[in-house]
Order: sequence, then C-alpha cells, then structure tokens
Amino acid sequence: MNGILSWTTFIPFLGGILILFYSKRAERAIKWTALLASGVALLISLLVLSRFNPATAEFQFVEHHSWIPSLAIHYYVGVDGLSMTMVLLTTVISFLAVITSFNITHRWKEYFSLYLLLETAMTGVFISLDLFLFYVFWEVMLVPMYFLIGIWGGPRREYAAIKFFLYTLVGSVFMLLGILALYFTSLPHSFNILELTKIHPNDPRFYLWGVNWVFLAFYVGFAIKVPAFPFHTWLPDAHVEAPTAISVVLAGVLLKMGLYGILRISYQIFPETARWFAPYLAVIAAINIVYGAFVSMAQKDFKKMIAYSSVNHMGYCLLGVSALTLTGFNGAVFEMWNHGIITGSLFMLVGVLYDRTHTRGLDDFGGLGSKVPVYAGILSVASFASLGLPGLAGFVSEFMCFLGAFSPGPVLNPMFFRTITMISTLGILVTAAFMLWMIQRVLLGKPNPRWESLTDMNAREVLMLAPLVALMVLFGLWPKPMIDLFTVATQNILHLVGS
Repeated sequence: MNGILSWTTFIPFLGGILILFYSKRAERAIKWTALLASGVALLISLLVLSRFNPATAEFQFVEHHSWIPSLAIHYYVGVDGLSMTMVLLTTVISFLAVITSFNITHRWKEYFSLYLLLETAMTGVFISLDLFLFYVFWEVMLVPMYFLIGIWGGPRREYAAIKFFLYTLVGSVFMLLGILALYFTSLPHSFNILELTKIHPNDPRFYLWGVNWVFLAFYVGFAIKVPAFPFHTWLPDAHVEAPTAISVVLAGVLLKMGLYGILRISYQIFPETARWFAPYLAVIAAINIVYGAFVSMAQKDFKKMIAYSSVNHMGYCLLGVSALTLTGFNGAVFEMWNHGIITGSLFMLVGVLYDRTHTRGLDDFGGLGSKVPVYAGILSVASFASLGLPGLAGFVSEFMCFLGAFSPGPVLNPMFFRTITMISTLGILVTAAFMLWMIQRVLLGKPNPRWESLTDMNAREVLMLAPLVALMVLFGLWPKPMIDLFTVATQNILHLVGS
C-alpha cells in the first residue's frame, strides 16, 4: 500500500499528459483514456477505503518525503476519516462527470487534459498534511477551472471565468498571508499541519501577532470557496456558464474544499478563535440558508435555481460546523457528501434537458413527465432528496445539522443558537416550495407542443445518474456506514476545539 495516495492523486494527471500526445482528431481515444484514468483513480480510492481503519484518529497511508529542506517543506500526505470521505467523493464525482463530458463537441484534447489536472488538484487538497503542499494544490486547481469555464462555457463564459478566478485568487492571497504568519511564528519554522496543531495554542509569540486576524485571513480564503455570504456572488455565474460536467464538479467537490479547510486548518490550529467566531459563523450560516432559498425560488433559469440552492445547502454545513458538537460536525460532513451527490445529479439532469431543448427557462417546459418518464423519475428522486424528504440522504444530514445547532457546545450560548436554528428552519420550507414548484413547471401540467418529439434519457445518461440515485437511497435508509467512516475524525477535531 506504499504510495497508494499518490497513485490515487496523480493517475488522472498522468492520463492528462498521455492525452496530450494524441491527435486532436482522436476523439474516441481521448474520451476513453480520460474515463480510464479517472476510473482507475476511483478503483484505487475504493481499495484505500477497503483497507482504511475508521476506528482510529491517526492518519493512515502516510507518505512523508523532504521536498525543499531549506524551508522545511515536505511532500506529506495522509488520510483520516474526514479526508477519506472527501477523497471518495472526489473520485466518484470526477468519474461520473467524465461520462457527462462525453457530450463535449470540440477541442477534446485540451478539455480532458485540463479536466484530469483539475481532478488531481482536488484530490491533492484533501490528502495534504503540509500547508505549502496544500496551497500548491489549491492554486493549481484555479488554472484548469478557469479555462474549462472560459473556453467551453456559455455565452458569458469569459466574464464568469474571470470572476471565479479573481474571487478565488483574492481568497488565496489572504490564505497565503495566514500560512506565512504560521510559518514565521513557529519554532522551528514549519508548514506541518499536525505539528502546527500541537504547538500554536501554547505559543505566546503567535498571539502577539494577532491570532484572530490570522484566523480571519484563512476564513476569507475558505469562505469564498464555500461560498459563504457575502462572498457567494461568483457562484451563480460560474455554474450557469460552465459546461454541465464542470458544474457537477464545482458543486460536488470544489465547494467542499472551503468547509474542509475550516475543519482541518482553522478549527484545529486556532481552537480558541474558533470558539470566539462560532456565533458569527452561525449568523452567516442562517443568512446562507434563508437568503439562498428565497433567491432560488425567484429564479426562472433551471440551472441558476440549482446554483443558488447550493448557497442554501452549504449554509446547513456552516450551521453544523458552528455548533461545536459532534452531532453538528457529523451532520456538516455528511451534508458535504450528500450535497455533492444530490446537487451533482441535479446539474446533470439540467444538462440532459438542455442538450435536447437548448433552453433552461423553467416556464418553457411543462408536462414532460408523460414524455420522458425515466428522466421524470430520476429528477423527482433528486429533487426530493434535495428538499430533505425522509428516506433519502439529504434528510439525515440536514436533521443532524439542526439537531447539533439546537443544542450547541457548552462554551456557546444555547438560547442564541436555538434562535438561529429556528430562523434557519425557514430555509427548509422555502427549499421544499421551490423544488416542488420546479417539478410542477417542468414535469406536470399541460404538455408544451414544442417538445412533442422530445426523447427520454439514453444509456449513457442513465449510467452517469444511476449510481448517484442509488447512493441517495442507500444513505437515506442506512447512513451508518458513512457516518462511521468520519465520526472518529470529527471527534478528534471537536476535542481540539472544545479543550
């Protein structure tokens, strides 16, 4: 098992390099090579999962090599339950999004090379235990995403790509300042996340630098990626203009990097500041939940409605994280997983419909349930999972987030958090309303004669969606295996924050 995390991370990159040697006309070979590279990464991640021991908080499959000795920079990777969950989500979503990408009609060579580089960067973020390495993977991710939106996106693709790049770059600058502050206030100077977790709560020089400001520098970088209010405005443009597969990856994986960073770095290295900031984070979470739901309801563009629903659903994660309870932490991590598979499937479904109709206007449809029954069935299941119907995965994680926030950690004000939680429940009602209204406008009512010859989903489209639907049902009825995977890791984080 030596080096298995590196293989999981870099096999897609090697596949992307191989594609560069193909003729630009070799469409079939390019697409199947990309699918093979992403599929092998998925299989290796499943092998890692099969050998992973969730009963320990220790990092497993660790690889530690000196990289730049003069600066104490190391290639240091490993996974605990939290990392393992995110790596698995990344490989699953990335593999299915390659199948979604088979409808790309031009410049396949550049598209799939950039796509596989993006998968490597995302996986690298979740396994990095060195802050410098973490930052490198975080920044590498920007480049392919910028081009994937800017070249293969919609009519306003260049605007959306630049907006995404600038927002994320600004956040990265703040994060870099935080990383440098940590490095220069540690003795000996170190980028090692695990070592920084141990020494900084007792480092008086670090507090002279202003620990709250360093925490906030990291928070800005992570909050932009979540996206947390008021840093969310890049998301709808990026989602709407991105090609379908990139919207799937953006919602399914990239947004989780922000929450992962908060748990892995902000909470573990700055426990006292995390406790101080928790009430403010709860307020931001409530705004995300309620505001995101109402704005989603106002949308007439199918894809933009799903995009704003991500602001709403990531608010549930923020609420769970702010509670400083095991239930809240578990709910947040489980919601990250569930949001990835549910919203990823919804973006796939929008793409399926757009490929046939070339419109995303919700009012342009109607009565499609009788014309495309397979599509209607899958859309209904994904929509019900998104609104939190009991029996589907979304309900379990949302319930845990609210339950954890209603009875917050002992260092927090219970009445304040109960008030915030009650306000946030309004988002559930509005989410149910706009999801049901979407189903009514798209699937029910009088059939629109424009779509008389509309065809149902083909085998490729069913194949890319069926695993996600199966996961929604599986973890809605039996969430224990997934929760057991990361519970020990979240307990460890809670111990650091609450001690």
